[in-house]
Amino acid sequence: MTKKERFEAFVSYFKEAFPEPQTELNYNSPFELVVAVVLSAQCTDVRINKVTPALFKAFPTPEHMAAGTFDEIFELIRSVSYPNNKSKHLMGLSKMIMEDFGGEVPHRHEDLQKLPGVGRKTANVVVSVLYNQPAMAVDTHVFRVSKRLGLVTQTAKTPLEVEKQLVRHIPNEYVHKAHHWLILHGRYVCLARKPKCEECKITHFCKYWEKKSNPT
Repeated sequence: MTKKERFEAFVSYFKEAFPEPQTELNYNSPFELVVAVVLSAQCTDVRINKVTPALFKAFPTPEHMAAGTFDEIFELIRSVSYPNNKSKHLMGLSKMIMEDFGGEVPHRHEDLQKLPGVGRKTANVVVSVLYNQPAMAVDTHVFRVSKRLGLVTQTAKTPLEVEKQLVRHIPNEYVHKAHHWLILHGRYVCLARKPKCEECKITHFCKYWEKKSNPT
């Protein structure tokens, strides 16, 4: 199977099986999405969704959060990973949104990355989820699954290398969906330690399965 055929099989399966994939983070505004994604770094969406209702009730807008104190924010997010740094990030990004972007979450990728706590991956999530832009956020699931399927080379050592290879071969109109396809497949089927290959519906184009079933 050529790389082109592998990508075609990937898109063909998922656009039929999961035509409208969604983020599992709960949010009701662009600001809430940015906050949730920043909080989700090295933490599960399940944990973040338990924390954000009280956080968003206390600080529903960047204006409210910018006026909050470190201790107030920390107390509400203390159960997430790295709450100290993330509290500082939330205060900083809220103030920057108010001071530099007129209280509105910026639309441009490069502007999003100016916000404290917002790196390339977070910016990619925001523009793909909110604006359906062809941006591929590479987390641990995307990194692992794309390699196992053979969509990217094993020599791709960084998230940016994986991102570039995926975006190069996935049609623009599906990139924002493919991000979710890879994450959800990695979260529920292609698990890190014990992938559920026997339950998987896409072993017919999976390099990991091909090697596993034909070890010689």
